[in-house]
Amino acid sequence: MRILHTSDIHLGRILYSRRRYEEFEAFLDWLAGVVEDRGVEALLIAGDIFDTSTPSNRALQMYFKFLSRVAASDCRHVVIIAGNHDSPSFLRAPRELLRALDVHVVSQAATESPADEVITLRGTDGRIELIVGAVPYLRDRDIRTVESGENPDDKERKLKEGIALHYSAVIEAALAARDAEPDGNVPVVMMGHLFTAGGAEGEGVRDLYVGSLAHVHASIFGDEVDYVALGHLHVPQQVAGKEWIRYSGSPLPMGFGEATQTKSVCLVDFPAGGSGGGTRRPDLELVTVPVFQRLVRLQGDWSSIESQLAELAAEHESVWLEVIYDGKEVVGGLRGRIEAAVEDTQLEVLRVKDASSFERVLTAEDADEVLDELNPTEVFRRLLAAKEVSEEQHADLWRTYEEALASLVAADPRAE
Repeated sequence: MRILHTSDIHLGRILYSRRRYEEFEAFLDWLAGVVEDRGVEALLIAGDIFDTSTPSNRALQMYFKFLSRVAASDCRHVVIIAGNHDSPSFLRAPRELLRALDVHVVSQAATESPADEVITLRGTDGRIELIVGAVPYLRDRDIRTVESGENPDDKERKLKEGIALHYSAVIEAALAARDAEPDGNVPVVMMGHLFTAGGAEGEGVRDLYVGSLAHVHASIFGDEVDYVALGHLHVPQQVAGKEWIRYSGSPLPMGFGEATQTKSVCLVDFPAGGSGGGTRRPDLELVTVPVFQRLVRLQGDWSSIESQLAELAAEHESVWLEVIYDGKEVVGGLRGRIEAAVEDTQLEVLRVKDASSFERVLTAEDADEVLDELNPTEVFRRLLAAKEVSEEQHADLWRTYEEALASLVAADPRAE
């Protein structure tokens, strides 16, 4: 049985106002090709299919087109769980239609009967060939009852206990389904979308619960299941030193902070046969995802940035850029200089940050001064001084600042 495990596709994600539909289409086309060419029999997507709970029509079109292509291939099964970015009701709406294509969607926790999250996948001969415990992102209301007078520590403890109990119940049901088989040799795979202790996050990962899930230990998965396919963390990695518990990671870099990561999907192979009963660890292969749109973060003083821009331009390749200036000298019209440097090239600047100016503005004039002691007007005054704005411009800028501040206060008196 050959499985492909991926997650955190985030269809529809925007990077600094730049839409990325071409990237997503290229990735889904590549992924469908891997499914077809590598003989994948079951595709597992461990959450965050979409980037928002209300995906655009184009994102939906890509999703359904991809699933239709996979269903038409030799891949017999697709299992999808909801992540924290996904809308449970949105994913659930076409569930019955997708089930006709052997696409199984678990969008919300089955709190009354965790066994409902256990999916038995059958081969062409009608026999069960894989058992999947498919646990979607567990929301607070799914796993915790609120009691009067509880403190944050009580909340965190109850969240962790609720998560562990839910996974334990689903695992127990999945193992019972395996043991009910005549030879007891069916692989059991768990899917989940959560943050386990020790994982490296990457960019764009939203906290699941305030101050919590980073402490949920991998021991909640036990040792009896054969493979654990996880989603939520964007860095491909094994968990707790166990190769069979894995985050596939996001297949595309979610931001410039992930641009240097090697992205991959997991091919999981369970060899045919076996002695029956007990745990069967699969063979694992990480398949590198191509770079469909190059992202580069440049950082340094102006001389360094100018040199790096020239080197990238000489490569004649489409590159999206984040430029962070951290030089000590004040550079007037930084954005304009950068735009002039990339004119008539294939470089596109998505973000410019002058880190040095912010540091100068927020640097205390008194050694004992702290940021909380500064009001917005004082910060604005220091910004004008740090940027060496001419006196002639001060009047207009102060007027604009005061109008903006007044607007904020009118909308929310607490902003004063």
